[in-house]
Amino acid sequence: MDLAALRTAVSGSVLAAEDQGWDAARNSHAGLGRPDVIVRVDSLDDVSEAVRFAAAGHREVVVRAGGHSAWCTLDDGVLVDLTALDSVEVVEDPDGGALVRIGGGARWGDVARVLSDRGLGISSGDTASVGVGGLTLGGGIGLMVRAWGLAADQLVGAQLVTAQGEVVEVTDASHPDLLWALRGGGGNFGIVTRFDFRAHDLSGVVLAELGVSGNARPILAALRDVLADAPRELTVTFMDVPAMDPNAPAGASIVAVWAGSDEEALRAALAPLLTVEGVVLNDLAARVYPDILLDHPVPEPEQQMPGFLGGNTLLPELDDDAIDALVSFRESTPASVLLLRSLGGAFGDVPQDATPFPARNATWFAMAGAFDIPGLVDDAQRARLEEAWAAIEARGAGVYGNFSTTTDPAFAERMYPAGTMARLAAVKATWDPRNVFARNHNVVPA
Repeated sequence: MDLAALRTAVSGSVLAAEDQGWDAARNSHAGLGRPDVIVRVDSLDDVSEAVRFAAAGHREVVVRAGGHSAWCTLDDGVLVDLTALDSVEVVEDPDGGALVRIGGGARWGDVARVLSDRGLGISSGDTASVGVGGLTLGGGIGLMVRAWGLAADQLVGAQLVTAQGEVVEVTDASHPDLLWALRGGGGNFGIVTRFDFRAHDLSGVVLAELGVSGNARPILAALRDVLADAPRELTVTFMDVPAMDPNAPAGASIVAVWAGSDEEALRAALAPLLTVEGVVLNDLAARVYPDILLDHPVPEPEQQMPGFLGGNTLLPELDDDAIDALVSFRESTPASVLLLRSLGGAFGDVPQDATPFPARNATWFAMAGAFDIPGLVDDAQRARLEEAWAAIEARGAGVYGNFSTTTDPAFAERMYPAGTMARLAAVKATWDPRNVFARNHNVVPA
C-alpha cells in the first residue's frame, strides 16, 4: 500500500503499523483495532482526501469520533480519525434562539462546557467522552430525552463528505431526504464533519440520586407510575450493576435529572416514589450540566471487552410482566446488568416518519445483559440467557443501535421497520451506491 501521495495531500498525519504512535492511535474502548491505515485529519480537505484514497483502492472507510463502540474494534479499511475537528461555535438562529455548530470530532463533555457558559444545552449522551457524531447519527437517547427529544431531533443541518470525497451542505431546504437519514440512520451516507443543532435555554439542572434495596419489582412499578404523569423536564434512569467495576458501585440505584434549576419541582415529582419501601433519597442538588456527565477513560489496551448476552429494546409499555422479566434476567446471573431510561415527553412528540429512529410510541428504553466471562457462563447458561432475552426484546417495538452489542450486518434489519429501511436504502443508493460506508449498522443501497 503506497501512502506517499496520501501523506503529501493530507495536512494531518497518516499512520501505518510501522509508524511511531500507531498503537496509541488505534486504541479505543474496545481495545486495539487493526486498520490498514489511520488518517488523523486536521481539516475538511483531509477528510475528502482520505475518502478518495479509500475509494480508489476499494477500501472501506471507518470513522472515529469518540471511540465508544465498545464491542467493535476498528479493523481493516481506512480509519478516519476526526478528533481534531472539535470546534464548538454558537451563532444566532435566524428563526430565533441559538444554533450550535459542532465539529464531527467533538465530544459531548466539551460541548456541554461551552454551552453551559452561555446558559444553553443540547440533549446529549451520558458520558463526557462520547463523540457527538456517533451518538447523533444513531439517534441519541440522553439525559434530557423527555425534555428535548433525541440528539438527532435537535439536528437542523450538517456538513458532509460524500463517498466521492465531495463536500455537501445538508439542510431541510437543500437535501431533505439526506438530513432525514442523518437523524438516526447511522453513518451510512458519508462523513459528517460538522453538525448544526438548535440549542435550548438551560439555566442548570437538578440531579437526584436515589438508593434502591430489596425487591426491584414494586420499585420499578412505582417509578413507571410516577413517570406516566411527570413533567417532561424529568428524565430518570434505573441501573443495577454487579460488583465488577471499581468506578461503578455495585447494586441498584435511580438517577433523576430535571432540565432546569427548580429543586422543589424535582422533589415534588419524586415524592410518590420516596414512599415506596426500599427507596431512599441520597442527594438532590442543583448542578451545571457538564458536571453530571460521566467520565469513562479508555481502558488499557490489554483489557478486552467481554462477550455480552442480552440486548436492548424500546418498550411501548413497562407493564408488570415486562418488569418481572427484566428483574428476573438480572437476578438469574450475578455478572449481569439492567438499565432502564424513561422516554415519552418530547421524544414521543416527533411523528414516526419524521426520522428513521424506531418506536416513537415507546415509553421506556430497557437494556439487560450478562457478561460472557469464561468460567462463569457455560453453554447451557448461554442458551438460557439468549432465550430469556429474545422473549424480552419481543415485547418492544424496536431496538436502539447505539446500545447494540453485535457487529452482525443483519442487525440493521432489526433496528428499522421495513418501510423505514426501504427509504434509507433509497437515500443510500443516491449518496453511497458502492457502499463505501459499510462499517456500521449497514444499510445496503437499494
